Amino acid sequence: MIDSYSFIRPWLFCLDPERAHNITLSNLDRAYRCGLLEHIVTQPAPDKRAVCGITFPNPVGLAAGLDKDGKHIDALGALGFGFLEIGTVTPKPQPGNPKPRMFRLPQANAIINRMGFNNDGVDACVARVRRSGFWQSGGIVGLNIGKNASTPIEEAANDYVLAMQAVYEIASYITVNISSPNTQNLRALQEEGMLRSLLGNLDLAREALSDHFGVRKPLFLKIAPDLDQADINLIADLLLEFGIDAIIATNTTTSRTAVENLTHGKETGGLSGAPVRESSTHVIKTLKARLGNDLPIIGVGGILSGQDALEKTAAGASLVQLYSGLIYRGPGLVSECAKALKR
Repeated sequence: MIDSYSFIRPWLFCLDPERAHNITLSNLDRAYRCGLLEHIVTQPAPDKRAVCGITFPNPVGLAAGLDKDGKHIDALGALGFGFLEIGTVTPKPQPGNPKPRMFRLPQANAIINRMGFNNDGVDACVARVRRSGFWQSGGIVGLNIGKNASTPIEEAANDYVLAMQAVYEIASYITVNISSPNTQNLRALQEEGMLRSLLGNLDLAREALSDHFGVRKPLFLKIAPDLDQADINLIADLLLEFGIDAIIATNTTTSRTAVENLTHGKETGGLSGAPVRESSTHVIKTLKARLGNDLPIIGVGGILSGQDALEKTAAGASLVQLYSGLIYRGPGLVSECAKALKR
């Protein structure tokens, strides 16, 4: 791939991060529609991986959060990803948290965001997925679901069931996001009692949906990096008990140890990028020790090079996902990671 991103990045980094994000995706769409991407993007060599009954063309995916509403599926699919995860989507539309709500920390190759599940609602997202050429041609699209901010945490299971019902028919897999730090009390769902109740409700709903559609869609759970070993082991055991198909490790961190002295380092929200790499990998290792080969792990957090991706798979991940690394390295990171992981 022509490394044009290294020339564009300084200009983008002069803009507000959320505005730069939107401009980048809009221009990516234009480049796709004009047929430019196929000339400047090096597609990864085929490297099929069978995970949870899905055959992934390569093990490098897009993490949730970059395309919350499924507005850029075709352009992102053209960058060589083996799969895309869209969302987080909620049953009803919501604006998210007040702006500014995204901050770059270039000295640490990091981002802090407190977006707050801003999205157009699950129905609008499902319609966009259906219209996308990537999905229509068999591309793997996972849907990441969450609860609305206005829904009391005690009623969160209702939102997750509603969202799952809405995405079930079109999703290659469904990810249950209980680990964003940007929706009040959401991470309480990782505690045993609430998690057991949530997984029980989702299990029952999936059984009904499986009967209705004649297919059992894989269900993933995304967890935080800020868990101790006992919590991780407990979650792993519950996932096996309720038949969850895979776990995504990890979401953003609330820790500021690595960035507290940097500009924006004390902003509230989830920290992603290089500072979360070690904690994410540690969670993957802990999960692998507990789960063995009983449950696949998708590794995400701080992947800014092919070597970082290899570190995740060496720790026990079957697949990896990228987000913040794309902001700092550009689209060429996709093929670099795929090449590093090529068997």
